[in-house]
Amino acid sequence: MEDYLKAIHQIAEESGGLPVQTQALSDRLAVSTASVTGMIKKLDQYHLVEHEPYRGVVLTPKGEEVALEVLRHHRLLELYLVEQLGMSWEDVHAEADRLEHVISEVLEDRIAAALDHPERDPHGDPIPARDGTVPSDPWQRLTDAAPGSTVEILRVSDRDPRLLQYLAERGLMPGASARVESIDQLAGVITLATAEATCTLALATATEISVRA
Repeated sequence: MEDYLKAIHQIAEESGGLPVQTQALSDRLAVSTASVTGMIKKLDQYHLVEHEPYRGVVLTPKGEEVALEVLRHHRLLELYLVEQLGMSWEDVHAEADRLEHVISEVLEDRIAAALDHPERDPHGDPIPARDGTVPSDPWQRLTDAAPGSTVEILRVSDRDPRLLQYLAERGLMPGASARVESIDQLAGVITLATAEATCTLALATATEISVRA
């Protein structure tokens, strides 16, 4: 149930707050649309979401509270695994997925204190505070940046370990700067120049990167 609430929150955030469609949840969670439909009905009964057929689903304040708490656990765990245990950033997402539902609030607070109450995880995603507030930055997708502009990488999707390893090898990590050399819509690629090298990414890959101009 918590995985669904977390996914609804993330998809809505990525779309600018639009209602989340069943197919989007099915794709994100790798489950059937029938399973999604059944879970949405259950979440609706618990007043965790509001759902209108064919219009999508949105979190209620209660559902948003649960989603943010799970995200806080997840992102604190990812940062702890990287900074305190030395794991690579491409390996921590799956571990945090397994642990986020079982840690206590006491352990959560101890992890946050050990990390000096951080605002962002290793992938640049904001860590919700204990009171549910979320740090925010003006951001845009890398694919929306203007050719010739210099951008700072803010966030990278953590869902694909291969992508994270690929980007790390090219210095495309949160905090890094890159110049957008060109965007070729017909070829479906974007070319970036960093301090380390010039590289070309598929536009589909670049949509997984958020930047600040």
